[in-house]
Amino acid sequence: MNEYKKLALSVKLQPLAIFFAQRGRMRTINCYSQSFPLHTPFVIARGVRSEARVVVVEMTENGLSASGECTPYPRYGESEQSVLDQIQSVIPALEQGMSREQLQTLLPAGAARNALDSALWSLEAAKAGISLASLLAVRLPSQLYTAQTVSIGSPEQMATAAVRLWEKGALLLKIKLDNQQVNERITAIRSAVPDATLIVDANESWEPEGLEQRCQRLAELKVAMLEQPLPAHQDEALALFAHPLPICADESCHTRASLNSLVGRYEMVNIKLDKTGGLTEALLLASAAREQGFEIMVGCMLCSSRAINAVLPLAVSARFADLDGPTWLSEDVQPGLAFACGSLSF
Repeated sequence: MNEYKKLALSVKLQPLAIFFAQRGRMRTINCYSQSFPLHTPFVIARGVRSEARVVVVEMTENGLSASGECTPYPRYGESEQSVLDQIQSVIPALEQGMSREQLQTLLPAGAARNALDSALWSLEAAKAGISLASLLAVRLPSQLYTAQTVSIGSPEQMATAAVRLWEKGALLLKIKLDNQQVNERITAIRSAVPDATLIVDANESWEPEGLEQRCQRLAELKVAMLEQPLPAHQDEALALFAHPLPICADESCHTRASLNSLVGRYEMVNIKLDKTGGLTEALLLASAAREQGFEIMVGCMLCSSRAINAVLPLAVSARFADLDGPTWLSEDVQPGLAFACGSLSF
């Protein structure tokens, strides 16, 4: 075991400070919460959002600056304060030079670790003088297609929203649904945009009863994928019938430890950095998932371009990218990414 590993396991901060101070690797770290108003209410089965609330980590080392961002999610027991407290708990070690690898052992997967992991990746890229994608030997395309979300409304409202997005250039539409008017909503949308690729996200709101019939109807309407229809850890019913379309695990999949329980129930996993605790685990999850035969979707929370930057190296190889979080903001961070309706340009 090398001396870095021993330090991480002992977590004795005073010796850690002396060790790294002798090597001139002192850092400064700042963290704070930030709010971004949305231009349109974001409506899903879990509720309505009018703003995106994120936590930001800023890191400097030897004149270089880096940052990371996460979105605390109440569904996973997180709040802005709990995430800030987690970050604060490891700042002393991080300021003395603790590595990304050591971070994985000190914080659990979740939003707090993601913000710090993203900042550390950003710092590595800054030290190398290249982009994060180049650091990982990933070539970004000139254009990356992303889903654009249609939030919950009446069948007519959702069909109108789908047409508007399609006419603006979105080819892939993510349809948010709850447990009401499922057939009416999807039928109206498919009639309105017959050539669009549709994926459906139920956000855990459906029940096992009638699930097979709903899946068959979605397949008849040429829906390309269904995401998380049943509550996480209550998805046994997914193993009871042959799926006529791929089903993707979101809330049921956080890290590599989730994969064994998904076999025979899902064909795809949705990887989000706020669930994995950052890109470090996300890359390992993607590799392990593919080895077990799962397809990959890459998603995000409501967030700014700062958060999307961190996941781009993984998104380019996913079957579906769902990275439209910043497009819901009234104003993005600057400089932001070059979003158009349904795509990102580089």
